[in-house]
Amino acid sequence: MSLQRPKVQGIDLDAQTRCAHYRSPLDIIAIKMKCCGVYYACKDCHEALAGHSVETWPQSEWTQPAVLCGVCGEELSIEQYMASGYECPACGAAFNPGCRNHYHFYFAVTP
Repeated sequence: MSLQRPKVQGIDLDAQTRCAHYRSPLDIIAIKMKCCGVYYACKDCHEALAGHSVETWPQSEWTQPAVLCGVCGEELSIEQYMASGYECPACGAAFNPGCRNHYHFYFAVTP
């Protein structure tokens, strides 16, 4: 588990990184944006607050820690997150499986 939880930016954040845009019990991850290296609750929060466009993580950098579990603060690499089975490997908290529909906003997914 991470010793110091990274700060997460977002609109109307709760303690587990849910934001104004995604508030289900499973919406507990934040993503470190490639463009600025800052964790945001979602792309919509980034769009509203960052003042620049989202840049996707190239597949060659998917070993970098870029996904934060909002329950325990564990930082996962993109590869770890995608292989997690929609569950935090550190604390077992369930992640939203619907997030896979948004991978292309954050990760340069090749067909």
